[in-house]
Amino acid sequence: MKKIAFALIFVFGLFAFSGCSDAFEFKQDLTNYAMEIEYNDEDKTLSVRQTTDYVNSSDNTLDVVKFHLYANAFREGAKAKVVSVQNEEIAYPNGKSFGNIEINSVSLSEKEAQYSIEGEDENIICVTLAESLYPNESVIITFSYTVTLANINHRLGYGENAINLCNFYPIACMYEDGDFVCDLYNSNGDPFYSDVADYNVEISYPNSFVLASTGNIVSQQGDDITTTNITAQCVRDFGMVLSQKFEQKSKVYDQRITLNYYYYDDENSDQTLNLIEQAMQFFETNIGKYPYSQVSVVETNFVHGGMEYPNIVLISDQVADYETYTLCIVHELCHQWWYSVVGNNQFDYGWIDEGLTEFCTVYFFEKNSEYNRTMKDMIASATQSYVTFARVYESVQGEADTSMNRALDQFSTEPEYVYNTYVKGTLMFSSIYDTIGEKAFVKALKYYYEHNLYGIATPTIVIQCFSNGSGRNLRPIFESYLEGKVVIK
Repeated sequence: MKKIAFALIFVFGLFAFSGCSDAFEFKQDLTNYAMEIEYNDEDKTLSVRQTTDYVNSSDNTLDVVKFHLYANAFREGAKAKVVSVQNEEIAYPNGKSFGNIEINSVSLSEKEAQYSIEGEDENIICVTLAESLYPNESVIITFSYTVTLANINHRLGYGENAINLCNFYPIACMYEDGDFVCDLYNSNGDPFYSDVADYNVEISYPNSFVLASTGNIVSQQGDDITTTNITAQCVRDFGMVLSQKFEQKSKVYDQRITLNYYYYDDENSDQTLNLIEQAMQFFETNIGKYPYSQVSVVETNFVHGGMEYPNIVLISDQVADYETYTLCIVHELCHQWWYSVVGNNQFDYGWIDEGLTEFCTVYFFEKNSEYNRTMKDMIASATQSYVTFARVYESVQGEADTSMNRALDQFSTEPEYVYNTYVKGTLMFSSIYDTIGEKAFVKALKYYYEHNLYGIATPTIVIQCFSNGSGRNLRPIFESYLEGKVVIK
C-alpha cells in the first residue's frame, strides 16, 4: 500500500445496484461474501456474521479452504509488522495499540465445521470441508467473529478523525500450483493478493457517523443506529471508512459514474472534486472505461500518503501540502485500473501495479499542464533520486540488489522496496514510453487493460501485452530493469 507521490516525497504512499458500463460484462460464478456487521464505537469493535459462498475456481478438488486473517497482524505479539520502525510514531500517535480478530464459530451449511488457526503468524484460518469440493462447485461457509480495532493510523484501525475498516474480514486465499497462497502481512507495500468476488454487506453504526465504502448503497435507514446495505459486484476487495467529521461533495461524470469526495480539512474541496473528475476522464481515455458506477476519494488518518481499494481510495490527512495531496489522489485513482480491475500478486510483484500506476500518474501531469509538472522534470527527479539511493545503499551494504522481481519479504528495508518498485518501476515504463512513443504506449495500455479485465497479470503477461499492444518486442527492456542489469545514471 505505500504510495509514492512524485516530488519524490514518498507517500506510500450510495446505493443502487453495483452496475457496470455498457462496454463491460462482469464475471459470473464468483465467490460471494455476505456480511452483517455491527460497529460498537464504545469499545471499537466489529461484530460480524459472514456467509461466504465459496466457488472452487481451480482445476483441483479441495478438501479444505483457507482464508487470510489480516486483522491478526495488528495483535500484540504478531511476528509480522504492520508498519516499519521509522513510521511507528506517525502510525501510533498515542502509543502502541493492538487489535485482533477472534473467531467465535465456523459452520458449513448451518452445521458446525472443523477449523484451525494456522500459518506462520496465526494469519490463516483453514476450514475442513465435509465433502470434497470439485472444480466449479461451491460451498457455503459461515463465520462468526469479532474484530477489535487498534488505535492506529492505518488500513484497519481508528484515529482522531476517522475509522478505517479495510482488510478486516476473512478473505479467501488464492489457489495456485496445487496449494493456497498464504503469505504473511508485511510492512513493505501491499501484502494482498485476491480474486474478484461479489459482496453484499449490511453494516450498523451510530447515526453520528458518515460512511464511505466500496460498492453502492442499496438502502439506508435507522434513527439512533444507521443500518446501511451495500452491494458490490466483481470487485477485488472491500473497504469502508467511518467518520463523524465528514463533509461530502459529489458529482456525476459522463452520466455513468458518481464521484464522491469525503473530507474534513480541505479548503480546496471544489478544486479537489474537479481533479477527481479530470483524473477519471484521463485514465478512461488513455486506458479504458471504468466498469463501476461510483468512486469515492476519502480523506482519513493514515500512516502513508494513500491506499487503494475497489471504488474507494484513502488519502492521508497528514500529507504535507496540497500539491502532494493531489499527487496522491491521482496515483490512487489510477489504481482503480491497475490493481482493482487488472489484478496482480502484490506480494510477489509489487512493481506491476505500483510502477505502472506511478508512471501513469506522471503521464497525467504531463498532459495537464495547468499543474506545472512536466514528465521531463519528474523523470529527471526520479532518476537522480534513484541514483542517490543506489550509491548510498552500496556504500552501506557493499552491493545493491536492484532486481525488481522480488517478494515483499525479500526487500531488507522499506526504502529498498520503494526505490526498486515505485521509482525504478517508473523509470522502466518511462524508458518504454521513450522507446515506442506516446501513441504506441497508449495503445499498449489499452491492450493490456482489455486483455486482463478482472484477471491476474503476471510479469510474463505484462511483457507480452505491452509487446503485442505496441507491435514491438519489449522483453529486452523489461528484463534489463527487472533483473537489475540496466545502468541508471
